[in-house]
Amino acid sequence: MNRDHTSILIFLMLITGAVTVVFLARWLDEHRPSTTASEVESLYLSGNTVRRLSLGFNGLAADWYWMRSLQYVGKKIINTPEDVVIDDLGKLDLKLLAPLLDTATTLDPQFLEPYEYAAVVLPGINVHEAIRITNKGIAANPRAWRLFQHLGYIYWQQRDYQGASETYAAGAKIQGAPAWMEAMSARMATEGGSRDVAREIYGRMYEQAADNRVKEMVGRRLLQLDSLDQRDALQRVLAAYQSRTGRCPASWQEIDPELRALKWRSDASGAPLDPSGTPYHLNRDRCGAELDPASQVLER
Repeated sequence: MNRDHTSILIFLMLITGAVTVVFLARWLDEHRPSTTASEVESLYLSGNTVRRLSLGFNGLAADWYWMRSLQYVGKKIINTPEDVVIDDLGKLDLKLLAPLLDTATTLDPQFLEPYEYAAVVLPGINVHEAIRITNKGIAANPRAWRLFQHLGYIYWQQRDYQGASETYAAGAKIQGAPAWMEAMSARMATEGGSRDVAREIYGRMYEQAADNRVKEMVGRRLLQLDSLDQRDALQRVLAAYQSRTGRCPASWQEIDPELRALKWRSDASGAPLDPSGTPYHLNRDRCGAELDPASQVLER
């Protein structure tokens, strides 16, 4: 084949590919379901059906479904007046999310982002689908140790510390997996429910997260853990004062020396600041420290 014929063939292939992508996008848009509360949500098309329609452009179709997944969640969050976090979206009724992510990964089994998103977001919606899709990712990408990390995270969330330990151990055997995977397996078996383990899990996830939404969620969970430690310390200070005086302090200023010993930041009134920089509220009825409603620290 001469150079002119080769150029013409390449040109025709590009035109065919462009037409296919346009056709596929229009088809998917025309067949997408309504996501309003008054209508039943269903999957646009099954992954295998889209694979046939995409004529070899599975990666582009997978990207389309991945973007639809993010848009779907984003729209639900925007339309919800309450403050929500990415790993606790059960209240949003996201029936379509698992099928969208499943289709994206059927179209492109090596596309890791949807698997990781499923592992972080889906447990609060449908934990069985979260485990299934993450296991699907491991089967298609057996050398991706990060998927074992995410599956271990799901088991840990469910308080299945044995399952989490075994999953981290399996991931630790993969070439290129960091040494802390094996150490995490041991910690899961012995102290899976501890706050220190939670801090290490979220810390490792923060280091590895490629998605900014996941990174933000993990960062807020780390702030939450720091705040829980602070409130435990404040509770000890308040209990000691109450035991000594027979009453709860009327203000933070009454225990200023004890608070200064903790070497924490405080505002002009002497109120200690939580990890997000918001003053703690002194609840005198129960003599405890509470998060201010304006705080960026997660309550639970």
